Amino acid sequence: MAITTSASRLGTTAFSEVAPVELRPDWSRDDAQAVIRAVYRQVLGNDYIMRSERLTSAESLLCNGSITVREFVRAVAKSELYKNKFFYGNFQTRVIELNIKHLLGRAPYDESEVIYHLDLYENQGFEADIDSYIDSAEYTENFGDSIVPYYRGFATQPGQKTVGFTRMFQLYRGYANSDRSQIAGKTSRLAVELAQNGASAVVGPSGGSDGWAYRPSAQRNTPSKALGGSVAYGDVGKLYRVEIAAISKPGYPSVRRSSKAVIVPFEQLNNTLQQINRLGGKVASITPASLN
Repeated sequence: MAITTSASRLGTTAFSEVAPVELRPDWSRDDAQAVIRAVYRQVLGNDYIMRSERLTSAESLLCNGSITVREFVRAVAKSELYKNKFFYGNFQTRVIELNIKHLLGRAPYDESEVIYHLDLYENQGFEADIDSYIDSAEYTENFGDSIVPYYRGFATQPGQKTVGFTRMFQLYRGYANSDRSQIAGKTSRLAVELAQNGASAVVGPSGGSDGWAYRPSAQRNTPSKALGGSVAYGDVGKLYRVEIAAISKPGYPSVRRSSKAVIVPFEQLNNTLQQINRLGGKVASITPASLN
């Protein structure tokens, strides 16, 4: 993704401006420590790690040149530390979502990919499933033995499906966020979209103008009625929920305000968007409010 205002609003600037972390042939001890930090951040989903939890043996092997970056990634992903954070107590689809995010740097493309890894886990176990990611042609082509996995889902690459871009924002919730501190907890983010073969809405990370406060129902289905059972009005008969942030017209307070949401019929949607633009506001999200 280019370094644009949109990249900044979506929270992807940190990945657009920074080159992948790589352990080059003439590496120093400081380079190895930078790789270790990057691996912990990526593979552990930016979750906090205490000194006593660090994999000191694997770190020493990497610093001594006895193992590659790929093998260090494998050691972290197979560790009890990783299992305690992301495997035990999680719904299996959520585990697979996180494995793909942490080790391949993207979101699942379709349900068949989830089914494949679920079958592999049930028949050969957790470690065999982890090996399937790290030993895959996709991992080798993008990271090889020396590059720390990073989020590739924000950029267009050969062989990458476009739907992976929108789904990535269901898994990634901001540079300072961790995979264990999100409001949705341990529930799967993509189970419904994958089962329906549908695309996910792009929901920006938490912030003053990203519309992150809105969340769909747990079932992710749109209500057939709107506003307590009333039928949508207008010729088309559809209502839309428009979430607005950062209105900056003179006369509005300059301090940060929470997002505002309005319900409008389809016929007034275009006029509403034009009015928001004239007021200097930003549309954080547009969501169907009825199916009539």
